[in-house]
Amino acid sequence: MIQIDNSSSKALYEQVYEEIQRLILSRALKPDEKLPSVRELAAMVKINPNTIQKAYKSLEEDNYIYTVKGKGNFVNNTLELRSTYTKNMEDKLKEAVNSLKNLGLKDDYIVGLVEKVLNPSKA
Repeated sequence: MIQIDNSSSKALYEQVYEEIQRLILSRALKPDEKLPSVRELAAMVKINPNTIQKAYKSLEEDNYIYTVKGKGNFVNNTLELRSTYTKNMEDKLKEAVNSLKNLGLKDDYIVGLVEKVLNPSKA
């Protein structure tokens, strides 16, 4: 379910957040699906429950999940979230392409870079 890289410079709670976000946006986790409890997930990934709680709190603040008192944490409806996330990624891609163009790189070269990212085994 969730992969944690202990050698990463990224904080553990951020890794948990991003992994659950990925599972929600890819629809591996369905709307209204119950997430593991904080203690269950902490035991599964072998990290402190406070770290999981922090990730869950951030996910709730960003509307990826919701909490039902006494019942647990559940996945929100992802249709709007996917749209917002896709728009944010499109904006970041535009920013990256514009930065490369400002360096004087040609369109063909930039397209080649994108193709390398899309198909790393062909690079």
